Amino acid sequence: MHKIDASGIRKVFDLAATMTKPINLSIGQPHFDTPQPIKDALCKAVQDGKNAYSQTQGILPLLNLLQQDINQRYHHADRKVFVTSGTSGALMLALCTLINPGDEVIVFDPWFVMYRHLTTLAGGNVVEVSTYPDFKIRIEDVRKAITPRTKVILFNSPANPTGAVASAQEVQALAELAAEKNIALISDEIYRVFCYDEKFHSPAEWNDRTIVIDGFSKSHSMTGLRLGYIHAPQYVIQQMLKLQQFTFVCAPHPVQWAGVTAWEIDLQDNVEDYHRKRELLVSLLKDDFEIHGGQGAFYLFLKAPWGTGSEFVAAAIRHNLLIIPGNVFSPSDTHFRISFAAEDDLIREGAAILCSLARNPPG
Repeated sequence: MHKIDASGIRKVFDLAATMTKPINLSIGQPHFDTPQPIKDALCKAVQDGKNAYSQTQGILPLLNLLQQDINQRYHHADRKVFVTSGTSGALMLALCTLINPGDEVIVFDPWFVMYRHLTTLAGGNVVEVSTYPDFKIRIEDVRKAITPRTKVILFNSPANPTGAVASAQEVQALAELAAEKNIALISDEIYRVFCYDEKFHSPAEWNDRTIVIDGFSKSHSMTGLRLGYIHAPQYVIQQMLKLQQFTFVCAPHPVQWAGVTAWEIDLQDNVEDYHRKRELLVSLLKDDFEIHGGQGAFYLFLKAPWGTGSEFVAAAIRHNLLIIPGNVFSPSDTHFRISFAAEDDLIREGAAILCSLARNPPG
């Protein structure tokens, strides 16, 4: 544990608790409430006594829905799914199943904060492949990073913190390289529904051994309910299920029944609303900031117009604006993350502060 730092995002959350009505654009979750039918289904499941352990792999009604969808999308003869305690639980199970001490995991810099630390927990070492300045994957850089110790490539699109959505060409090249080198490819697809400019592509379209992590947290605003799932070739799933038995046991049982209801809810209006919010934020910032990424999820990862990313964020916090410094997600301290999962008025207030800071550097 001494090799793992406390989350910089949590530190910002702790800071937010001490501020009076901050303009909080640091949030990594949807700003809309969990839809009422999902809450009703959860309450009903509790009242109906669905409070004991479920099967380790998840309840059959939810498994059937997930498996049917996966079969229709990929047509892989051997691809199986099970339900996890959030996507974080799925990620931990996948990494701990695949990684031996000293193995290497390729991650794309900047990355989601858990990737480095869960790799450390599993005894592995992170190898960074930079995507700066435009957050695109350059396949030759990935090829150069591969060594005899490379066990896993960890891929995330749409990405947190950049909001970048990899093109079909990038995804196909990565999938084929992983297959060529016999390296496990984990695809974190928790933001899959939030694609604004082009169609989402999974590496599982080109590599039938891809391990896909997905869930309900972002799409259905169920972050606190901890409901995810993972699908992969059956021989990998069997090993992860053994580990789930002796760690998480199962995903929260009543929440799985809420997931059955959630699966039937059309949330396209929310996706379109975030597309509109992306357009709003970009229109407000484009004259003062260099903007890349943001084609999906609900983040922009912006280069600080002066100073380090941390210095610029500190100035924003002094102006009552909460954003996340980029060095939480990267060895580079050049950028910051802003979320547009917020009400329009907050987005406008936050953008005004950022533009004012950009135009008035200290000294």
